[in-house]
Amino acid sequence: MHGLALTLVLATIMMTWTVAIHFFGIVFLLRLLSKHSHRVAHLSEVFRQILLLLFAVLGIVALHTAEIWSYALVYLQLGAISDFEPALYFSTVSFTTIGYGDIVLGPQWRILSAIEGANGLILFGWSTAFLISMMGKLRTLEHDWLEK
Repeated sequence: MHGLALTLVLATIMMTWTVAIHFFGIVFLLRLLSKHSHRVAHLSEVFRQILLLLFAVLGIVALHTAEIWSYALVYLQLGAISDFEPALYFSTVSFTTIGYGDIVLGPQWRILSAIEGANGLILFGWSTAFLISMMGKLRTLEHDWLEK
């Protein structure tokens, strides 16, 4: 398998891998939040929700970090980028769809980086939906708190 077909297969594998990281990571976060929320039960409801939300945000950041690093390691293994720091930088810029363009891949792998951007957009959307669902509860508590 050569050229575009190889790139598309690799992109599909990477998308599957990062979606799996995200899915299992969010399931793990939800289980941790559920299992350990009693540890902050002594705090007021508002502060408890803020701490749980902060934990969720840090967990989401850890998931995105693992996903970005996964792509960076692939770029290194392919020889598309020769050193880790530029590979990590390039992957971060691609995954977040910033796309500065100061580092570009050769023609064989540029489709992979474009698909990484689409992958990142989808996963950031998923993370946003997850955090919004958590914020819904906090907003209800905030509304109750402000009316007192």
